[in-house]
Amino acid sequence: KKQAEKSVHQKKELSKTKCRKARRCHINLVAEFNHRQRKNIWLETHIWHAKRFHMVKKWGYCLGNSPTEKSYRACYRAMTKHCLLQDLSYYCCLELKGKENELLKQLARICSIDAGLTFQETCCLSGRFEGSLNLYRADRYPEDMLGPVTFIWKPRDGSENRQLWIWVHPALKQDILRELKAIFQCSEPEEICITEPVTTSIQEEKQVEVVTRLGSKRKKEDKEGEKAVPVKKIIGDGTRDPFQSYSWIARTTGIAISDRSMEILRYRLIGPLSHSVLTETLKAASVQTV
Repeated sequence: KKQAEKSVHQKKELSKTKCRKARRCHINLVAEFNHRQRKNIWLETHIWHAKRFHMVKKWGYCLGNSPTEKSYRACYRAMTKHCLLQDLSYYCCLELKGKENELLKQLARICSIDAGLTFQETCCLSGRFEGSLNLYRADRYPEDMLGPVTFIWKPRDGSENRQLWIWVHPALKQDILRELKAIFQCSEPEEICITEPVTTSIQEEKQVEVVTRLGSKRKKEDKEGEKAVPVKKIIGDGTRDPFQSYSWIARTTGIAISDRSMEILRYRLIGPLSHSVLTETLKAASVQTV
Protein backbone atom coordinates (compact mmCIF):
# COMPACT_ATOMS: atom_id res chain seq x y z
CA LYS A 1 0.00 0.00 0.00
CA LYS A 2 2.82 2.38 0.90
CA GLN A 3 4.62 1.61 -2.37
CA ALA A 4 1.42 2.28 -4.34
CA GLU A 5 0.87 5.62 -2.59
CA LYS A 6 4.50 6.56 -3.18
CA SER A 7 4.26 5.80 -6.89
CA VAL A 8 1.04 7.84 -7.22
CA HIS A 9 2.67 10.77 -5.41
CA GLN A 10 5.68 10.65 -7.73
CA LYS A 11 3.44 10.68 -10.79
CA LYS A 12 1.64 13.76 -9.52
CA GLU A 13 4.94 15.58 -9.01
CA LEU A 14 6.14 14.66 -12.49
CA SER A 15 2.91 15.89 -14.03
CA LYS A 16 3.54 19.38 -12.66
CA THR A 17 6.56 19.85 -14.91
CA LYS A 18 5.60 21.10 -18.35
CA CYS A 19 6.14 18.81 -21.26
CA ARG A 20 8.47 19.79 -24.07
CA LYS A 21 5.56 20.70 -26.33
CA ALA A 22 4.20 23.11 -23.73
CA ARG A 23 7.62 24.62 -23.06
CA ARG A 24 8.14 25.26 -26.77
CA CYS A 25 4.72 26.81 -27.26
CA HIS A 26 5.02 29.84 -29.53
CA ILE A 27 3.53 32.23 -26.98
CA ASN A 28 5.97 31.12 -24.29
CA LEU A 29 8.95 31.24 -26.65
CA VAL A 30 8.25 34.83 -27.70
CA ALA A 31 7.82 35.92 -24.08
CA GLU A 32 10.98 34.10 -23.03
CA PHE A 33 13.06 35.51 -25.90
CA ASN A 34 11.88 39.05 -25.16
CA HIS A 35 12.62 38.58 -21.48
CA ARG A 36 16.17 37.43 -22.24
CA GLN A 37 16.76 40.44 -24.52
CA ARG A 38 16.18 43.11 -21.91
CA LYS A 39 19.91 43.76 -21.50
CA ASN A 40 21.39 42.51 -24.78
CA ILE A 41 19.48 42.49 -28.06
CA TRP A 42 19.54 39.41 -30.28
CA LEU A 43 19.98 39.55 -34.03
CA GLU A 44 17.47 37.67 -36.15
CA THR A 45 20.12 34.98 -36.76
CA HIS A 46 20.91 34.66 -33.04
CA ILE A 47 19.54 31.13 -32.59
CA TRP A 48 21.57 29.82 -35.54
CA HIS A 49 24.75 31.48 -34.26
CA ALA A 50 24.21 30.46 -30.63
CA LYS A 51 24.30 26.79 -31.62
CA ARG A 52 27.56 27.10 -33.56
CA PHE A 53 29.49 30.05 -32.11
CA HIS A 54 30.86 31.35 -28.84
CA MET A 55 28.68 34.37 -28.10
CA VAL A 56 29.94 37.64 -26.65
CA LYS A 57 28.06 40.67 -25.34
CA LYS A 58 29.21 43.90 -26.99
CA TRP A 59 27.62 47.27 -27.71
CA GLY A 60 24.27 46.09 -26.36
CA TYR A 61 24.10 42.99 -28.61
CA CYS A 62 24.78 39.26 -28.37
CA LEU A 63 27.19 38.53 -31.21
CA GLY A 64 28.92 35.40 -32.46
CA ASN A 65 32.65 35.77 -31.79
CA SER A 66 34.32 32.52 -32.83
CA PRO A 67 32.97 29.18 -34.10
CA THR A 68 32.84 26.17 -31.82
CA GLU A 69 34.49 24.03 -34.50
CA LYS A 70 38.15 23.21 -34.00
CA SER A 71 39.04 24.21 -37.56
CA TYR A 72 38.13 27.09 -39.82
CA ARG A 73 38.22 25.07 -43.01
CA ALA A 74 34.47 25.33 -43.61
CA CYS A 75 34.54 29.15 -43.56
CA TYR A 76 37.70 29.29 -45.64
CA ARG A 77 36.23 26.89 -48.19
CA ALA A 78 33.07 28.99 -48.45
CA MET A 79 35.05 32.21 -48.91
CA THR A 80 37.32 30.82 -51.60
CA LYS A 81 35.01 28.51 -53.55
CA HIS A 82 31.40 29.17 -52.61
CA CYS A 83 29.68 31.94 -50.63
CA LEU A 84 29.98 33.05 -47.01
CA LEU A 85 27.28 35.19 -45.39
CA GLN A 86 27.91 37.49 -42.42
CA ASP A 87 25.18 39.17 -40.36
CA LEU A 88 26.05 42.86 -39.92
CA SER A 89 22.65 43.90 -38.63
CA TYR A 90 24.22 45.21 -35.42
CA TYR A 91 25.49 48.18 -37.46
CA CYS A 92 23.24 51.18 -36.83
CA CYS A 93 21.34 52.82 -39.68
CA LEU A 94 20.56 56.54 -39.62
CA GLU A 95 18.07 57.74 -42.23
CA LEU A 96 18.02 61.31 -43.53
CA LYS A 97 15.16 62.76 -45.57
CA GLY A 98 14.83 66.17 -47.13
CA LYS A 99 15.83 68.41 -50.01
CA GLU A 100 19.00 67.30 -51.75
CA ASN A 101 20.64 70.75 -51.76
CA GLU A 102 20.04 71.26 -48.05
CA LEU A 103 21.34 67.78 -47.21
CA LEU A 104 24.54 68.22 -49.22
CA LYS A 105 25.12 71.71 -47.84
CA GLN A 106 25.10 70.61 -44.22
CA LEU A 107 26.79 67.24 -44.76
CA ALA A 108 29.74 69.00 -46.41
CA ARG A 109 30.54 70.48 -42.99
CA ILE A 110 31.36 67.09 -41.43
CA CYS A 111 33.56 65.71 -44.24
CA SER A 112 36.25 67.02 -46.58
CA ILE A 113 37.26 66.38 -50.17
CA ASP A 114 40.90 66.32 -49.01
CA ALA A 115 40.19 63.10 -47.10
CA GLY A 116 38.69 61.26 -50.09
CA LEU A 117 35.11 60.70 -51.18
CA THR A 118 32.25 62.90 -49.98
CA PHE A 119 28.47 62.68 -50.06
CA GLN A 120 28.51 64.65 -53.32
CA GLU A 121 30.39 62.00 -55.31
CA THR A 122 28.59 61.52 -58.64
CA CYS A 123 28.62 57.71 -58.63
CA CYS A 124 27.29 57.60 -55.06
CA LEU A 125 24.81 60.45 -55.45
CA SER A 126 22.99 58.56 -58.19
CA GLY A 127 22.29 55.70 -55.77
CA ARG A 128 24.07 53.02 -57.82
CA PHE A 129 27.04 52.55 -55.50
CA GLU A 130 27.73 52.61 -51.78
CA GLY A 131 30.32 55.08 -50.50
CA SER A 132 32.54 55.20 -47.43
CA LEU A 133 34.21 58.15 -45.73
CA ASN A 134 35.38 59.53 -42.40
CA LEU A 135 33.21 61.98 -40.49
CA TYR A 136 34.46 64.89 -38.42
CA ARG A 137 32.81 67.38 -36.16
CA ALA A 138 31.25 70.30 -37.98
CA ASP A 139 33.89 72.61 -39.50
CA ARG A 140 36.67 70.92 -37.51
CA TYR A 141 38.57 69.00 -40.22
CA PRO A 142 41.25 67.61 -39.86
CA GLU A 143 40.69 67.60 -36.08
CA ASP A 144 37.98 65.94 -33.98
CA MET A 145 37.39 62.87 -36.14
CA LEU A 146 34.17 60.98 -35.31
CA GLY A 147 34.83 57.77 -37.23
CA PRO A 148 34.30 55.89 -40.50
CA VAL A 149 30.83 55.35 -41.97
CA THR A 150 29.28 53.94 -45.12
CA PHE A 151 26.33 55.49 -46.93
CA ILE A 152 23.99 54.93 -49.83
CA TRP A 153 21.53 57.29 -51.51
CA LYS A 154 18.10 56.22 -52.63
CA PRO A 155 17.88 56.68 -56.45
CA ARG A 156 16.15 59.80 -57.66
CA ASP A 157 12.42 59.63 -58.30
CA GLY A 158 12.07 62.98 -60.06
CA SER A 159 11.53 65.17 -57.00
CA GLU A 160 14.00 67.34 -55.14
CA ASN A 161 13.56 65.34 -51.95
CA ARG A 162 16.14 62.63 -51.37
CA GLN A 163 16.67 59.82 -48.90
CA LEU A 164 20.08 58.87 -47.45
CA TRP A 165 21.06 55.92 -45.28
CA ILE A 166 24.22 56.19 -43.17
CA TRP A 167 25.58 53.02 -41.54
CA VAL A 168 27.67 53.56 -38.42
CA HIS A 169 29.27 51.31 -35.85
CA PRO A 170 27.22 51.06 -32.62
CA ALA A 171 30.14 52.45 -30.61
CA LEU A 172 30.06 55.64 -32.74
CA LYS A 173 26.32 56.01 -33.12
CA GLN A 174 25.53 58.43 -30.30
CA ASP A 175 28.33 60.86 -31.20
CA ILE A 176 27.47 60.90 -34.91
CA LEU A 177 23.73 61.15 -34.25
CA ARG A 178 24.31 64.06 -31.89
CA GLU A 179 26.42 65.85 -34.53
CA LEU A 180 23.82 65.29 -37.26
CA LYS A 181 21.06 66.66 -35.05
CA ALA A 182 23.20 69.71 -34.32
CA ILE A 183 24.07 70.64 -37.92
CA PHE A 184 20.49 70.16 -39.14
CA GLN A 185 19.02 71.77 -36.00
CA CYS A 186 16.54 68.95 -35.48
CA SER A 187 14.15 68.89 -32.55
CA GLU A 188 12.48 65.83 -31.11
CA PRO A 189 8.94 65.10 -32.30
CA GLU A 190 6.37 63.13 -30.36
CA GLU A 191 7.10 59.70 -31.90
CA ILE A 192 8.39 57.63 -29.01
CA CYS A 193 8.89 53.87 -29.03
CA ILE A 194 7.15 52.42 -25.96
CA THR A 195 6.61 48.76 -25.22
CA GLU A 196 2.99 47.69 -25.26
CA PRO A 197 1.39 44.43 -24.19
CA VAL A 198 0.31 42.06 -26.91
CA THR A 199 -3.42 41.80 -27.52
CA THR A 200 -3.92 38.04 -27.39
CA SER A 201 -6.98 36.34 -28.77
CA ILE A 202 -9.34 34.19 -26.72
CA GLN A 203 -7.85 31.01 -28.18
CA GLU A 204 -4.32 32.07 -27.22
CA GLU A 205 -5.49 32.97 -23.69
CA LYS A 206 -7.00 29.48 -23.33
CA GLN A 207 -3.69 27.94 -24.45
CA VAL A 208 -1.86 29.94 -21.82
CA GLU A 209 -4.35 28.82 -19.16
CA VAL A 210 -3.92 25.17 -20.17
CA VAL A 211 -0.14 25.46 -20.09
CA THR A 212 -0.07 27.17 -16.69
CA ARG A 213 -2.59 24.66 -15.34
CA LEU A 214 -0.10 21.83 -15.90
CA GLY A 215 2.14 23.16 -13.15
CA SER A 216 3.70 26.21 -11.61
CA LYS A 217 7.39 25.31 -11.66
CA ARG A 218 8.21 27.27 -14.82
CA LYS A 219 5.49 29.88 -14.46
CA LYS A 220 6.89 33.38 -14.95
CA GLU A 221 6.04 35.90 -12.26
CA ASP A 222 7.00 39.50 -11.78
CA LYS A 223 8.06 41.20 -8.53
CA GLU A 224 4.47 41.59 -7.36
CA GLY A 225 3.78 37.90 -7.86
CA GLU A 226 1.37 38.39 -10.75
CA LYS A 227 1.41 36.46 -13.98
CA ALA A 228 3.80 37.91 -16.51
CA VAL A 229 2.14 39.06 -19.72
CA PRO A 230 3.95 38.41 -23.01
CA VAL A 231 5.13 41.80 -24.26
CA LYS A 232 5.67 43.00 -27.77
CA LYS A 233 9.25 42.91 -28.96
CA ILE A 234 10.95 46.29 -28.54
CA ILE A 235 11.53 48.13 -31.79
CA GLY A 236 15.11 49.26 -31.91
CA ASP A 237 18.45 48.02 -30.68
CA GLY A 238 20.73 47.99 -27.69
CA THR A 239 22.11 51.45 -28.49
CA ARG A 240 18.76 53.20 -28.12
CA ASP A 241 16.59 53.78 -25.08
CA PRO A 242 13.10 52.45 -25.94
CA PHE A 243 11.50 55.37 -24.05
CA GLN A 244 13.38 58.02 -26.07
CA SER A 245 12.44 59.51 -29.41
CA TYR A 246 13.68 57.74 -32.52
CA SER A 247 12.87 60.45 -35.08
CA TRP A 248 13.75 64.13 -35.24
CA ILE A 249 12.79 66.90 -37.66
CA ALA A 250 14.01 70.43 -38.39
CA ARG A 251 11.08 72.85 -38.39
CA THR A 252 12.83 75.36 -40.66
CA THR A 253 14.24 73.13 -43.42
CA GLY A 254 12.06 70.03 -43.05
CA ILE A 255 15.06 67.69 -42.76
CA ALA A 256 14.10 64.52 -40.88
CA ILE A 257 16.50 62.15 -39.11
CA SER A 258 15.29 58.67 -38.12
CA ASP A 259 17.03 55.89 -36.24
CA ARG A 260 16.42 52.72 -38.26
CA SER A 261 18.71 50.43 -36.27
CA MET A 262 17.52 46.80 -36.27
CA GLU A 263 14.69 47.79 -38.61
CA ILE A 264 16.82 47.50 -41.76
CA LEU A 265 18.88 44.32 -41.78
CA ARG A 266 22.33 44.16 -43.35
CA TYR A 267 24.20 41.12 -44.62
CA ARG A 268 27.60 40.71 -46.29
CA LEU A 269 28.27 38.02 -48.88
CA ILE A 270 31.87 36.95 -49.55
CA GLY A 271 32.98 34.47 -52.20
CA PRO A 272 33.01 33.84 -55.96
CA LEU A 273 29.40 32.59 -55.98
CA SER A 274 27.96 35.57 -54.08
CA HIS A 275 26.46 37.15 -57.20
CA SER A 276 24.86 33.90 -58.36
CA VAL A 277 23.37 33.35 -54.89
CA LEU A 278 21.82 36.82 -54.97
CA THR A 279 20.40 36.37 -58.47
CA GLU A 280 18.85 33.05 -57.50
CA THR A 281 17.47 34.38 -54.22
CA LEU A 282 16.17 37.84 -55.21
CA LYS A 283 13.72 38.43 -58.03
CA ALA A 284 13.45 41.85 -59.64
CA ALA A 285 10.05 43.49 -59.24
CA SER A 286 8.19 44.76 -62.26
CA VAL A 287 8.17 48.55 -62.50
CA GLN A 288 4.63 49.93 -62.70
CA THR A 289 4.11 53.48 -63.85
CA VAL A 290 0.88 55.29 -63.05
